[in-house]
Amino acid sequence: MAKRCTPAKRPAHRPASVHALAGIRLFNGITGLLTPSVLILRLDPDHEPSPAAVYAFRLFGIRTVLLGLALLTHDGDRLREDLREGVLIHGSDTLTAAMLGIRGQVPARTAVLTTLISATNTVLAATGGCAGKSERK
Repeated sequence: MAKRCTPAKRPAHRPASVHALAGIRLFNGITGLLTPSVLILRLDPDHEPSPAAVYAFRLFGIRTVLLGLALLTHDGDRLREDLREGVLIHGSDTLTAAMLGIRGQVPARTAVLTTLISATNTVLAATGGCAGKSERK
């Protein structure tokens, strides 16, 4: 008996904040994977990237790509869970970036920029999750 093809499921509506966060994650993840030195030199422009830093950026690069793809492919409860986790992930990134600046471990301009980017990602994850809740009702 031949198996019948079912029509493709229509993609779920995603708020603009989810698309924006997915784009940021994909850009940063791909950059971390393919050209980690670019990101490392933005954090520490006075030193040549160490092999450990290159390794770490590639490690987080693939994680970040997968997180970005999840936002574009998951829906319903799974997407809402991804966004809740995103608040924790990006909130942690924000705190780390701020602490590096407060401790003087990165240039002040870099600390402000990375803290603002991470905080923006946190807000995007939080607002994306709120939009997903309102659609459910």
